Amino acid sequence: MSDPRETLTALAADIDARLQRLDADEQSLRLDRADGTADDEHDPEGSTLSGEWQRVEALRRAALTERDEVSAALARLAAGEYGRCANCGRPIGEARLEARPMATLCIACADVGIATR
Repeated sequence: MSDPRETLTALAADIDARLQRLDADEQSLRLDRADGTADDEHDPEGSTLSGEWQRVEALRRAALTERDEVSAALARLAAGEYGRCANCGRPIGEARLEARPMATLCIACADVGIATR
């Protein structure tokens, strides 16, 4: 298994870069919205500014949630709790952690849909 700290740090950097791009997209939408001549509500071929704004905001919320998960995983790593199931306490399999480094449940607990404490 690769070094979880490196993996999580790289994920955090990717998410931060994504958030910067989304911030730039939001700023661009603000400028477009401020343009009094933008009549996108009647453009049958394009999406509306409102629709784009909602899309950017949804992507931003998802990225922030993912960033929180990465931060929590880094905190578990620092506390020596990384890789342990939050429900049963057993180790989370390496393959699962490779696929989802922020995982808090082992496969068995995740399969039965147990919510973390």
